[in-house]
Amino acid sequence: MKALAYLNKYFIKYKWYLILGTVFTIISNLFGIIPAQLVRYALDLVRETLDIYYLFDGAAIQSRMYDVFQNAILLYGLLILLMALLKGIFLFLVRQTIIVMSRHIEYDLKNDIYEHYQSLPMSFYRRHNTGDLMARISEDVSKVRMYVGPSLMYGMNLIVLFILVITYMLTVSTKLTFYVLLPLPLLSVSIYIVNSIIIKRSEEIQRQLSNLSTYVQEAFSGIRVIKAFVQEKHSIQNFRKETKDFKDKSLRLNMVDALFYPLVLLLVGLSNVLVVYVGGQEIINGNLTPGNITEFILYVNMLTWPVMALGWTTSQIQRAAASQARINEFMEEKNHLVSEKNLRTPVQGAISFQNVGFIYPDSGIRALHDFNLDIAAGETVAILGTTGSGKSTLATLVTRLYDPTEGAILIDGQPIKDYDVQYLRQQMGYVPQDVFLFSDTITNNVRFGSPDISTDKIEQAVKDADLYQNIVDLPKGFDTRLGERGITLSGGQKQRLSIARAIARDPKILILDDCLSAVDTNTENIILNNLKRIMDHRTSLIISHRVSSAKLADRIIVLDDGKIVEQGTHTELMEKNGVYRELYEKQLQTEEV
Repeated sequence: MKALAYLNKYFIKYKWYLILGTVFTIISNLFGIIPAQLVRYALDLVRETLDIYYLFDGAAIQSRMYDVFQNAILLYGLLILLMALLKGIFLFLVRQTIIVMSRHIEYDLKNDIYEHYQSLPMSFYRRHNTGDLMARISEDVSKVRMYVGPSLMYGMNLIVLFILVITYMLTVSTKLTFYVLLPLPLLSVSIYIVNSIIIKRSEEIQRQLSNLSTYVQEAFSGIRVIKAFVQEKHSIQNFRKETKDFKDKSLRLNMVDALFYPLVLLLVGLSNVLVVYVGGQEIINGNLTPGNITEFILYVNMLTWPVMALGWTTSQIQRAAASQARINEFMEEKNHLVSEKNLRTPVQGAISFQNVGFIYPDSGIRALHDFNLDIAAGETVAILGTTGSGKSTLATLVTRLYDPTEGAILIDGQPIKDYDVQYLRQQMGYVPQDVFLFSDTITNNVRFGSPDISTDKIEQAVKDADLYQNIVDLPKGFDTRLGERGITLSGGQKQRLSIARAIARDPKILILDDCLSAVDTNTENIILNNLKRIMDHRTSLIISHRVSSAKLADRIIVLDDGKIVEQGTHTELMEKNGVYRELYEKQLQTEEV
């Protein structure tokens, strides 16, 4: 129950559902117990009245005695029917409180997990795969809901019924109650042993379910590659292997679950035998009546379903505990990218890197070494370099997706850590190297960063990204819905739409991270010429491995192995006859060929 203690705050929040559910459970069980007493009274009445009835055989009074006897039995029958009806009503109210509470908790828990996921840094997502994240917010939360809903309801019902029944049984016969409860210690020990196995196998199932979700998510995301390489059969075989592992683990758990019901039935049957045997002796001794024995048998059978449900309830609680432990593992993750002063002052765009070094925490790869660079507000700087030189790392540091391992980054002379993180990112337009578009309309994808922008601004942003004509030619134009990850569009169109999304929000700092790699040189020239007007009076970082992308820059920085090897204007770098000139000539020759 230690892992499930996390849910206590939700129980406090919905305490009235819980309190009312408990009250309704007690009342419904009271109406369930009273009929057993009515049956006792009815049977004793029959036994006591029958002998007297036959004594007056043939007498006129016998007919009147029969009418009284008949009315009494009918009254008991109607009272039992009324008790059953009232019990049904309050059972309905129990479900309308406890089960409704579980749905509210499920809703809150999913939202809290998703909100927490959103607050975690990029390093968290590099360590964990998408399938595992999805499993914890869906499958694991569903297992937890079974605990706060049905399991809690059945468990509470068992406790209340047990207390009420045992109390009534003790008032009738302490000796008979002792024999009825004799099998319970054996039941408790059995449940403890079986549950130890259940919790272990439940954890194995949840881990396997995460692996299965991850495999399916990757298979569907990479369906183009699977089909292109004709690996459908291989993919199906791998899926079958994963599902077989899940099936085998589930069957092993079901085998243990199956022990509960025969065990409970055996022990309940033993209690019935003891009631009849010991109760019969008590009747012979004159201590009890047949009505008492019947009442005890009804009490034992009343406990049969709750005790049988105990196995299922315990199993669900153990599964919920395993799932909640997995949820807690992620909920305990902390976001270290927090603001120290929560500054929300207007950003002009001056950026300063001071002795910045960075090592990726998950891989241990050093991306930057003692990096120093000052960018004036409104300046356009191109950062060139080969793959792995650290270009994209600069973009992630400026947008504060990571904090530098060494040194500091300043925005307008203030440490980047002083700014409110959300506010700072709102001042930036970021076009990542790995383009991601949402399964929504083109319009909503463009206005994603600025939901309130006008249609005119959306169209202008698309024109600046040289995508307007492509969109107009589509059957539904700007209302065209994109497939998953923008699969409806070509690679170049996706990149241009990503550029439109960034510039539509009119950012103070524009970061283009190798975002023109999927377009041809002619389209690149058109986009860059359109961006020239946009880059005026705002700080711009053009990160690329293509020299042609740097032609609009006021200054060019050449990176190699996380260090600046050259910097200056195009003319200055060509005159140096160094790395930049070599890179320029190689790409020029490639284009000519």
